Amino acid sequence: MNTSEYNFMRPLWRRIAATLVALGWAYMEWSSGNSFWGVIALGFMGYCLWNYFYRFKPDTTPE
Repeated sequence: MNTSEYNFMRPLWRRIAATLVALGWAYMEWSSGNSFWGVIALGFMGYCLWNYFYRFKPDTTPE
């Protein structure tokens, strides 16, 4: 099961928060001169963008 299919990540604010945390981590690593970990964090951010926004299918069942 992919992490984008978990019910925990259904709310939009959680998906945005996870993406912003990865972006903040990348910024922190790049600003401290650790380019290797900055690239790793940008990879996590790209993963978040891909799975949580591009491939994400909203729940269409009525409540």
